[in-house]
Amino acid sequence: MRPLPRPPIPIDSLLPDPGLVRRLVEANAPYWPVQRYFSSAAEYGALSGDREARQMFVAPVFRGDWAIGGKPRIEGLEPILHHEGLIDSAGRLFDGEIVRPFAVYANLTWQLPFHQGGGHTDVPAFRGIDRSRHPIWLLTVMGHSGLFAEEQIRIATAVAWFYEGVGGGFEYWPEGPLGVCCVHEGRIHNTAILGDNDLMYHRVRPTGEPGRGIVQGMSTDSLLHHEGAGTWRVAEGERELARFEWPALRTSVSWKAYVFADASEARRVDEGRDALTLDAVFERFHADLERRGVPCERPRDPMRDTGFVRLLASTYVQEPTLPS
Repeated sequence: MRPLPRPPIPIDSLLPDPGLVRRLVEANAPYWPVQRYFSSAAEYGALSGDREARQMFVAPVFRGDWAIGGKPRIEGLEPILHHEGLIDSAGRLFDGEIVRPFAVYANLTWQLPFHQGGGHTDVPAFRGIDRSRHPIWLLTVMGHSGLFAEEQIRIATAVAWFYEGVGGGFEYWPEGPLGVCCVHEGRIHNTAILGDNDLMYHRVRPTGEPGRGIVQGMSTDSLLHHEGAGTWRVAEGERELARFEWPALRTSVSWKAYVFADASEARRVDEGRDALTLDAVFERFHADLERRGVPCERPRDPMRDTGFVRLLASTYVQEPTLPS
């Protein structure tokens, strides 16, 4: 059984110069759809809640990787990547002495007038198994299963918003998937919520003008381009799918840091002690499926077998109680 998340920490007035985010967003376009993380509809369904999906739905939700592995991939990111307030809050969240920021992502959404999915948790990491070498569907199912809690590495995640348009708030379940759903909406510009997002379910609220519809014809090859002077364009090659201005672009930044209780725990991870292997992961899954009485033949390629992916997702992935 999964533990409950730590209570999140709200942060007001995150950046003294919130205009920095707009400058970084404009300077580092174009951006790509988040569905590029998945190689099949089964992998996408394992995270989106649509377990029977046969085709990925590509929505106008775009991503930019600004820092990976603790190293900036763009210029000017220092005030965000090594933000002292976020580092201090991350240590308090997990009672940890050592905080290592390792990732910053830009998340850009335009005109998504419905909830995308029923609430999700973020991609966890484990000793020996992380997203630098392994698919995120596997990591997510591992986290949901609760079978690998001993090897899971604590990650603090701050989501910060730089948006003053219509909708686009944040729903989250701080007491676990069966608890109350909280809403952060309205004056969200330059605010953040730092939480245990690998355990705390959350989702984006509908964004944009009600009744306007959604961008049609998108695929994983679509890109979000900055045209200059505050104008943005969604395009599929030379074909333009949408055009709009900066105020309509829901912009958020996700900041992530590993948190260790002390130097001894950090060395355990750094040195690869007690690390999981893929064989050990699938052995543990199969043993638990057998204990549950769930029939499962061992696939030749468990990483790519869509039937096996769907079986693990339907067995372990839980969604939160939605507000009425």
